[in-house]
Amino acid sequence: METNKKIREHISALSDGELPDADVELAFATLDAGDGHQTWNTYHRIGDVLRAQATPELSDAFSAKLAERLAQEATHGRRTPTSNAAPAIADAVPKPAVASIS
Repeated sequence: METNKKIREHISALSDGELPDADVELAFATLDAGDGHQTWNTYHRIGDVLRAQATPELSDAFSAKLAERLAQEATHGRRTPTSNAAPAIADAVPKPAVASIS
């Protein structure tokens, strides 16, 4: 078995409280190495999502309505660049004044 996969299995089992006592010391050591903290946080977030209950105030059509509104906003905010936009922008930027030494 791949070492990285084994380490992640140990961290997952530790976060679930199911890691055998013989492997706890190794799991704690892996939390401080590489992406151990990130893996720990990821497994806890997954657990939080799995334990979460549906929010009662959202209607069944909420996702569809949200997707529709987001699609409308995306089309309103987009601008199509023109081929001569770069020179126009460059001309609009003020140039710093150059002081002459006499």
